[in-house]
Amino acid sequence: MTEDILKKIKQLPPLPESAMQIEAVYQDPDSSFNDMVKILEKDPLLTADILKAANSPLYGFSREINAISQAVGLFGMGTVRGFALASIVKKSFSLDLSPYGISNDMFSALSKKQHALITSWCLRKENKLMGVLSPAAFLVEIGKVLIAQQVIADGKQEEFRDALKELGDVEAAEREVVGVDTPEVSATIFAQWKFEEGLVDVIRNCQEPDKAEDDDKRAAQILHVVRIAVPINGVVTDASIAAAKELIAKYGLDEESFDTALESVK
Repeated sequence: MTEDILKKIKQLPPLPESAMQIEAVYQDPDSSFNDMVKILEKDPLLTADILKAANSPLYGFSREINAISQAVGLFGMGTVRGFALASIVKKSFSLDLSPYGISNDMFSALSKKQHALITSWCLRKENKLMGVLSPAAFLVEIGKVLIAQQVIADGKQEEFRDALKELGDVEAAEREVVGVDTPEVSATIFAQWKFEEGLVDVIRNCQEPDKAEDDDKRAAQILHVVRIAVPINGVVTDASIAAAKELIAKYGLDEESFDTALESVK
C-alpha cells in the first residue's frame, strides 16, 4: 500500500450510524428477519434506495417489490445488507473515474451488473455465502475511486491510459502507475471501517483466491469469476464469458447455473 493512498483511506469519514446498526444486527447470531427490517425502516431514504435497487430488471422479478420486508424475504438478510451498504458507502466518495475512461453512470452500472450476476448465480445454491458475496460484489471496485484520485493528483492520466491500453489488464496498469491495485485498496478501506475479516479477505484476494483463508476461498473464486465476466466497462462479451468459464472449470463451480444467471445481465 502506498503512503498517498493509505493517507486517503485514513481521511475517509467513519461509517454513518445507520451502517453500524445494520452491521450490528447482521453480525448478531440472535437477530431475526424482523430486526433487520426494523433497522432499515428507520431510514426512509435508505429504504427507497434499497427498493430501487431490488426492483432493477437485472433481478428478473415479475412483480414490484414495494416493502423492505418483502425485499428481505425475497433476497435474504445477507443480500439486502449488500444493497444497504452499497447505498451508504458510495455516498462517502466523490466519484471521478475519468482516468479509466468510464463515466460515473458506467461505474455504477458495473457494480450493479456484477452484483446481479452473483445474486442470480448464487442466491439459491450458495445462499450461505451471500452475506459476504453481496457487499463484496457491490463494493469490490470502490478502490478505483481512490486510485483515480491519485492518478489525477499526480498528473498521470495519459500514462495511466497508455498502460491500460498496452497491458490490457486494469489491475496490472494500476500497479505499474500507482503502485497498488483495486482489490488491495478496497480491502484496506473496509479493514479501516472494521468490516468482518472474511469480507476483507475475499475482496483482497479476489484475483488470487488461493491466497484467501480456507473458509473464504470459494467466495473469492466466485467473485473472481464475476469480475472477469463483467469487465470494467460493464459489457459482457463472448471473450469475457469464455475467460470466466475457464475459471469456473478450474475452481469446480456450477457452470449450468452460471449460464442461466448470465441471461439476466447480458
